[in-house]
Amino acid sequence: MYWQKDQECLPRPELLKLQLERLTRTLCRVANNVPFYRNKFSELNLHPEKMRSLEELRDYPFTTKQDLRDNYPYGLFAVPLRDVVRVHSSSGTTGMATVVGYSRNDIVTWSDLVARILCGAGVTPDDVIQIAFGYGLFTGGFGLHYGAERLGASVIPISSGNTKRQIQIMQDFKSTALVCTPSYALKMADVMMDMGINPNGLSLRYGLFGAEPWSEAMRQEINSRLGIRATDNYGLSEIMGPGVAGECQECNGLHINEDHFLVEVLDPDTLEPVAPGEVGELVLTTLTKEAFPVIRYRTRDLTRLITEPCPCGRTLVRMSRIMGRSDDMLIIKGVNVFPTQIEAVLFDIEGTEPHYRLIVERENNQDKLTVLVEVVESIFFDEMKKQKALVETIKKRLASELGIGVEIKLVEERSLERFEGKGARVIDKRQL
Repeated sequence: MYWQKDQECLPRPELLKLQLERLTRTLCRVANNVPFYRNKFSELNLHPEKMRSLEELRDYPFTTKQDLRDNYPYGLFAVPLRDVVRVHSSSGTTGMATVVGYSRNDIVTWSDLVARILCGAGVTPDDVIQIAFGYGLFTGGFGLHYGAERLGASVIPISSGNTKRQIQIMQDFKSTALVCTPSYALKMADVMMDMGINPNGLSLRYGLFGAEPWSEAMRQEINSRLGIRATDNYGLSEIMGPGVAGECQECNGLHINEDHFLVEVLDPDTLEPVAPGEVGELVLTTLTKEAFPVIRYRTRDLTRLITEPCPCGRTLVRMSRIMGRSDDMLIIKGVNVFPTQIEAVLFDIEGTEPHYRLIVERENNQDKLTVLVEVVESIFFDEMKKQKALVETIKKRLASELGIGVEIKLVEERSLERFEGKGARVIDKRQL
């Protein structure tokens, strides 16, 4: 099922022509309206009005998250604030927050692209969609909300948390589609079991999940335990939010909405394109955004392109589910965590050594982060009361810094492995 069949099934030659037209227009707009891009293009002697092929985009500079932070809050906007009808932002837990804006047309486009994802997953105007993503500055809740309304479905904007009430609403309102993180879907299944509720007695048929990495095995478990068809979708606030890509009912990769986003997959070391099917870093350029266009944004997400035709008939290229990151960022419980954040906290606490190890596991379908911390000999062999006090101090400081709870285990001085080169500080045991 399609939402915009003409665009979703556009013959590739016509799609490439459309991309070139929109890319040229976007590059000219940012050169005229965004000093950051104007200066970059001038330094490199680039003239977007002379662009003749999509391959010429490789001459243009990347945009990074740091660029967004350096231009906080409105430095990369391409329209006056009076033309911005919505502002979203990152939480800023890993540094200066990043801010993005949407014009009225951007909201219409965003809604249509999310409606495409919903349609592709099988959702229709007859469905009742329970959105259990958080609403607010995070793009997930509002993005899916407006897309579902655009589709014509009935929306339950329950937001996240309060699982028993989620299930009660699901029963009373006869929700047919669930939108949340995949780990939260499994938590719901656990709570249903505790409450003695058989998911087969509910009206649920579809689940649209995203915002965290998950595996095919996890999909099968969700399908089995909730009796639904689970599909993956992808988006990021810097580009648009949800609606960048999503699975159809074939569940064999996420169709990228290429008429609105130009995709590159590059070797993260050489920054040269990898061959189709090879894993590389996803780089995206917006083609139609008015308020906040972005050129060659380095997502740091690792994926591969799937160019074989999809039985669904869409001609849009597919990408595999996200396979990891090209930087050292971890996504734990849906929160971005950098080891350097933890390191900075430990450095600031007396008695800890600058050596630590992070162990990420998944227990009962929930992420768990344990931090092994070397401490000086006098503390490790000190009385238990002092050790407990130190553990509590580290826990509180890290919870405040990261926004999630972690487990702390103190280990003896010089007990953790040392590395001559780049240290392997993270052991991720999750089966993704």
